[in-house]
Amino acid sequence: MESAINVLISQFKTYAGKDGSAYTLSKEEFKSLLTSQLPNLVKNASDPAVVDQLMSSLDANNDGELTFLEFWQLIGNLANKHGGFAQ
Repeated sequence: MESAINVLISQFKTYAGKDGSAYTLSKEEFKSLLTSQLPNLVKNASDPAVVDQLMSSLDANNDGELTFLEFWQLIGNLANKHGGFAQ
């Protein structure tokens, strides 16, 4: 599990570092991460409306960017559904 966490952190930092802050994902960085890293778990990841909806549901402080903790909520939700734990 440690290696999986390290991969998640590394990928977050890679995408977050593309523009602006290296510690948050902008909407464009988030869309890029979704379409390249989670294309089978996030349906219609390239659809701007889907990205907007996901972004607003995760962005707890409404600053237009996602911190790692905000992003982690998506990972938890996807893992929950993918693992069959969601009711």
